[in-house]
Amino acid sequence: MNVTMLLDMAADGVGDRVLVGPREEGLTGARLRELSAGAAALVAAKGADSVLYLAVNGPAFPVALFGAARVGVPLVPVNYRLGAEQLNHLVGNHPKALVVADAGQAPALERAGLAARTPEQFLADAAAADAAGAPEGFVDPDAAAVIIYTSGTTSAPKGVVLRHSNLVSYVLGTVEFGSADENDAAVMSVPPYHIAAVSNALTNLYAGRRVIVLEAFSPRAWIELVRDQEITNAMVVPTMLARIMDEPRLDRSVPSLRSLAYGGAAMPRRIIEQALREWPEVDFVNAYGLTETSSTITVLGPSEHREAIASDDEVVRARLSSAGRAVPGIEIEIRAADGTPVPAGTAGHIWVRGEQVSTEYAGKGSSVDAQGWFYTRDHGRLDDEGYVFVEGRVDDTIIRGAENIAPAEIEDVLLRHPDVADAVVVGVPDDEWGQRIEAVVVPRHGTDLTEEELEQLRVEIRGALRSSKTPERIVCWPELPRTPTGKLVRRDVVGRLDPAGG
Repeated sequence: MNVTMLLDMAADGVGDRVLVGPREEGLTGARLRELSAGAAALVAAKGADSVLYLAVNGPAFPVALFGAARVGVPLVPVNYRLGAEQLNHLVGNHPKALVVADAGQAPALERAGLAARTPEQFLADAAAADAAGAPEGFVDPDAAAVIIYTSGTTSAPKGVVLRHSNLVSYVLGTVEFGSADENDAAVMSVPPYHIAAVSNALTNLYAGRRVIVLEAFSPRAWIELVRDQEITNAMVVPTMLARIMDEPRLDRSVPSLRSLAYGGAAMPRRIIEQALREWPEVDFVNAYGLTETSSTITVLGPSEHREAIASDDEVVRARLSSAGRAVPGIEIEIRAADGTPVPAGTAGHIWVRGEQVSTEYAGKGSSVDAQGWFYTRDHGRLDDEGYVFVEGRVDDTIIRGAENIAPAEIEDVLLRHPDVADAVVVGVPDDEWGQRIEAVVVPRHGTDLTEEELEQLRVEIRGALRSSKTPERIVCWPELPRTPTGKLVRRDVVGRLDPAGG
């Protein structure tokens, strides 16, 4: 199967439902198919080899996704927040693309010699195009459907090639066709260049669920949209849920909400426990995945959340900090640095295998080993029941003397403090130890942390862990540098903490 077949199934099965946008003026499944056929005709007429999407999320995004798929060329959603140098480089990689871009992106496109349509123009042109000009030929499941450039928080962005077979495998393995009720609606608050935007566009469509986008997130705007549009399903990153839970004097009642998925970064235990208490009728799902894995590879489901919060067994309760267990079709293995598998309970490098895993970086070749295993570059462990505990990126490991230290375990202790809303631990260059441990905390809204309280935090870390893992100093900042999808940009933290590093 290819991605267009998912749209055809939805259009044939629930074509009269509004599936994209507000109830009053959104696109039905049938209309989405019509517009994607028109978009395909535009791509074919231009002879484009890709569709470059450099705009905020909205109805033009799924039209571009399925229009590109129908022609057999990839959609390339690009981070519109990139600096000029990176943006020039990525745009320059696609000189034959049909471009959909917000008006503010004109300078970068002009430098690359590319003309662009705004999302509004693109939709109008797709509506006016002769859909008979859209190709009806076979699209190879092994053809590239999407190329997503990784965030580049620790290195230069790499183009991950996701083939039709990867994405369809993910959808068929995680979603039942037409399973959504006619009135179900989902809200998305992630930008289009994130894998979650692509995967949710496909899974919600396949389920027959309407999707509406909240591009500019704020706790009040999110709550109001959930109520106004009677949202039943939502996906957030941990920083969003933390802001919702910590917003003072916010009425957090959401009577329509039935399911809330979260992922993309570590969720503070305090926040998820508060959310479970405040929204007892909501099904919580923690999803862990990467761009290279076509989104989710492990899930901690609703019953596991409820079992953990109600249990007196610390082993069971600790699973609230896990990423759950592998979804169907995915294998997970923890390996030592030399590549040998390690037993349950032992930390190491996380490797995954399955049909939804990408096998290629654009221009860089294969991303898997000879047996099809992909190295996530995440550090973690499996427990005896197969629950995955992600302990951070391998690149984030602090090497103090001869000891490797995972920042995540220190951050967990910091985030237990009731007045700490966010925290990061990094290694700063040090002449004696190679790296010294320093931490930054963000106080909860309306609170302050005194020097005495910061010193007490160091005492608590020393008591919970040991002296070699105790930060030499802890400082307060009003916020941490994070991407729009919640990932910490640790190099910016190190640069600010280390005067010699800028």
